[in-house]
Amino acid sequence: MMRRATEALAAGEWAGEAADAVVLDHDRRHRRRIRLTTEAGEALLLDLARARHLREGDALRCDDGTIVAVHAASEPLLELAAPDAAALVRIAWHLGNRHLPTQLLGDRIRIREDHVIAEMVRGLGGSVIALAAPFDPEGGAYAGGHHHHHHDHDVEPSIPVILADDHDRGA
Repeated sequence: MMRRATEALAAGEWAGEAADAVVLDHDRRHRRRIRLTTEAGEALLLDLARARHLREGDALRCDDGTIVAVHAASEPLLELAAPDAAALVRIAWHLGNRHLPTQLLGDRIRIREDHVIAEMVRGLGGSVIALAAPFDPEGGAYAGGHHHHHHDHDVEPSIPVILADDHDRGA
């Protein structure tokens, strides 16, 4: 009989040793129901009431009470940088205009590997480094109900977005 994971636990909401673990890429970490294979080779049915984005360090509670840790798999990514904050904001705008999932790391941005976008970034004066790392992009303004937390405390906070007041827009 296949074990069922019916509850997702955020990092910090569970303690102790996990009975097993799953290693998932970004797309497979945002599901409601999917068949998974654990690191021990066991079949596991993720069967949540609603879809949830799982992050590195989260866990799944199974119907038999066991805990399965969630690990983010490394994926082929591009890390984008710019000579100054204004150039990085310009690059971020172009990525957003193309609706690309982006991971904001303060003075850097990560996206999935894409040679066309890499050339665009270089054309905008940015630098591009290919790497393999877990991908945890921003959920977006309409992601709904998820609360964003990073576990990499050495990362600078994201570049702030400054919105103009009504009087600045001539209203």
